[in-house]
Amino acid sequence: MTDRTAASDPAVALVLRDIALWTASLVRQFPELAEELAPGRRGPAGTAPAPSPAGRDELIREERREALLLQQRHGLSVPGHGAAPIRLHVSDAIRDITDGVVELEEAVCARLTLPRPPRAGVIDRLRRLVGLLDPIAAHPDLARHVRDEIRRMARRCARTLGDSETVVRVSGRCPWCDSVSLRAFPDRRAVLCVNPACVCTDEVCGCQDDPSYRHLWPEERWEELSEASGTRTEEIEAAMDDPKETSC
Repeated sequence: MTDRTAASDPAVALVLRDIALWTASLVRQFPELAEELAPGRRGPAGTAPAPSPAGRDELIREERREALLLQQRHGLSVPGHGAAPIRLHVSDAIRDITDGVVELEEAVCARLTLPRPPRAGVIDRLRRLVGLLDPIAAHPDLARHVRDEIRRMARRCARTLGDSETVVRVSGRCPWCDSVSLRAFPDRRAVLCVNPACVCTDEVCGCQDDPSYRHLWPEERWEELSEASGTRTEEIEAAMDDPKETSC
């Protein structure tokens, strides 16, 4: 997005910022789903009953079919897959996210009257979408759709992985809801308001129609947040750089 566009329509700039942040999260986490396909890592050995020989053979065949499908469709190989079946809820998430990214890129290209995108893996398609943010900015409804879809897929990916981010309490009050609900998220290098009732006055902000939306201040807006909330940029930086010292 050009500076001129951002200055003339800050609402669109906010949506594009969210697209970039959620895409970065999905690019980082999606490859980790392949690591989660191999079962039996979460409990002690011998806690699950061993399948019968016939059942074991069927599980092996199912795993091989699933691994081949994932390799062919998504470019993901299952590390160390062997006699146990892959975790089907993880493969379901991979399929959903992969299909979603493909459909989203094709829809964006169709809306922008661009040629149909060539076949590629999820990560390459996501990077190509980010490369289209300038023309996407000219279509606010398209930008919001892209944000909503990327956000949905990033959240599903995170839920499937069972991730729990480090969260650090930050002093001061949220400029929107005036609650002491500001938290630093070092993995994202961003400060969020975690108050679920926090709603701003921006009609195109995600908080207007998504109860799980959280207002976010990336690194370039920490000074602005500091002035509005009463916290200090030094405290935010310390929370990001050494979260163990001040984590909730």
